[in-house]
Amino acid sequence: MTLSRREFVATAGFSIAAAASGSLSHRETTTRNEKSYGDWSEVRAEFDLAPGWLHLSQFYLVSHPRPVRESIERYRRLLDASPFLTVERGMGFDLEENQETLPRKVQQAAATYLGGRPEEVALTDSTTEGLALIYNGLKLNAGHEILTTTHDHYVHHEAIRLATERNGATVRRIPLYDVPAEAWGEQMALRLRGAIRPQTRVVGVTWVHSSTGVKLPVRTLAEVVADANRGREEQDRVLLVVDGVHGLGNQRETVAGLGCDFFAAGTHKWILAPRGTGILWAPEKNWSLLRPTIPTFYSLDPFLAWVNEQPPTAPTQASWISPGGFKAYEHQWAMADAFEFHLRIGRSRVAERTATLNGMCKEGLRRIPRVKVLTPDDPTLSAGIICFSVEGQSPEETVRRLLGRKVIASASPYKVSYARLAPSLVNDEDEIEATLRAVREIA
Repeated sequence: MTLSRREFVATAGFSIAAAASGSLSHRETTTRNEKSYGDWSEVRAEFDLAPGWLHLSQFYLVSHPRPVRESIERYRRLLDASPFLTVERGMGFDLEENQETLPRKVQQAAATYLGGRPEEVALTDSTTEGLALIYNGLKLNAGHEILTTTHDHYVHHEAIRLATERNGATVRRIPLYDVPAEAWGEQMALRLRGAIRPQTRVVGVTWVHSSTGVKLPVRTLAEVVADANRGREEQDRVLLVVDGVHGLGNQRETVAGLGCDFFAAGTHKWILAPRGTGILWAPEKNWSLLRPTIPTFYSLDPFLAWVNEQPPTAPTQASWISPGGFKAYEHQWAMADAFEFHLRIGRSRVAERTATLNGMCKEGLRRIPRVKVLTPDDPTLSAGIICFSVEGQSPEETVRRLLGRKVIASASPYKVSYARLAPSLVNDEDEIEATLRAVREIA
């Protein structure tokens, strides 16, 4: 019997996987994945992190929770059992009637979490790739300016540099604050307002700075950009681009409610999705502002235009920006389970838990002699990353000494570096207390 695309997607091919490997049935797996999480110990139990260690760098590259691991394994078995049919039907390459594909299911799950619609989501491999697709795709030229900040990560600055070398636009960096622990929203808004010039066409910022732990008031900055656009022609308006990777998955705000024009984030950090996955989000009308950089496999329109030996005539859509090429499909398709895992726990619960653990950790660090906390206390100006220094120690030495006490910390990869701790859903209050004891010992 030949499965239609609709039948294949509806079952996700579980019959093939079960026959090939004796895996759980669809009903059994769904039942397990719909577990409710009444307390945080149940959430922590979903991770296979090595026991005996205090994992305070989960934001770097995530350990997958059980529902995501199981989803990856399901799709891996499908691919091993029948790679051709799995990819042809899962991706919609069989050119049947326009039915739902597995990438579309990922877009739907992401859109539900982001507060938008599936048509507003492009699928990428990382924040790095997403930023490059945005800046390389924008139609800028000599005389235009990209305004960014001194606080952004290497990949944000480099994506801008590589794009401006091609299109001739200029780039300018400004500081939004001088002392991270003393950063405040009105100051950042004033500095941005005073820096936007007539030639500015893009403002590029990062939601949460991994260099300092400062969280920007993106909604307020979006209002500054909107004010700057009043009186400008549509083609001259300033676009707000946000690197959102360290806010996506630990904040109450929905991405669609931030007011930005483009949002890029890897999902293999706070969202807990498979490694090598990410998203781009933009209001549907904004996708026409981008030119695709990499040929896509996620829309028939560019392919059919190629068959007819002509360029696509419709405006760019989100799916056209999703890079083509064969992927680790078991990872990309399992993204949906990570978004659903977050939604089952509850966005507000996740945000509150992250803020509680981080507040406890910051308060404890500030009480330790010779320790300086760089990240603001105010949860409206911080998220899940805490940057600190120990007097007389380099960040690398602090990280090394903590590692000797079974605490996994990290050092920020910037010109001015700090040690970092990132309490998350895999931690509890006892682990935070144990981490603080370790910091006291090394300080």
